[in-house]
Amino acid sequence: MGSGIAHVAAACGFQVLLSDVETSYLEKGLGTIARNLDREVAKGKRTERDKEAALGRITTSTVLSGFAESDVVIEAVVEDEAVKADLLRKLDSICPPTTILASNTSSISITRLAGTTGRPERFIGMHFMNPVPLMALVEVIRGIATSDETASATQELAKRLGKTPLLCNDSPGFVSNRVLMPMINEAIECLREGVASREAIDGIMKLGMNHPMGPLALADFVGLDTCLAILRVLQDGFGDPRYRPSPLLVKMVDAGWLGKKSGRGFYEY
Repeated sequence: MGSGIAHVAAACGFQVLLSDVETSYLEKGLGTIARNLDREVAKGKRTERDKEAALGRITTSTVLSGFAESDVVIEAVVEDEAVKADLLRKLDSICPPTTILASNTSSISITRLAGTTGRPERFIGMHFMNPVPLMALVEVIRGIATSDETASATQELAKRLGKTPLLCNDSPGFVSNRVLMPMINEAIECLREGVASREAIDGIMKLGMNHPMGPLALADFVGLDTCLAILRVLQDGFGDPRYRPSPLLVKMVDAGWLGKKSGRGFYEY
């Protein structure tokens, strides 16, 4: 999702620093951005000149020191609280006090992540939807210490990115995944119990509920490991058995069947 956020920001005129742990990941991200911009050119959404200008606004680095010049830093690493906290502590030590730190986490407590930094008032959640260039929503999540100024600036940034920011308070899964993941989990349980085939489950939700993608296909797209991580955050956060991950989901993640990114999930890719 980091490449998608970089794509949108650069296309909207922002200077972007894109960072990852290996050069190969950065090259892959830039390749994805270029291909997606090519699609936008083919559809008449932007010109070839616009595309080249957007790519020219993106620089890459495997070190974090460049973020000392940033007004806003959006973290979009793996959905693992320990990994995020470690990165945020490093960014907090590098960035000036005026920099807003934002997390693209899909479920982890913004208040808790903010507590790993020395700027909880300038920390906020910016949960983009995937794929970022196509989806209009940014779920903006305030931690307990997030200032009004930070919330207002973040909402304005989202608007400048061409997105619709909708504000919510910190709670496990926020709104989007508190509603979505139990639905996906129930679809997995329907498959596990033999209620219907994968195609029938997805088809019923697409045709009957007007969903653009069935829940099992969506789980594959999100990543089954990410779905499992979010459900565990919900289960731990609320202490409610209704958020217990389906045993089938756990088994598939254990097998390395993570969905589209691994070539196999509920469907084959």
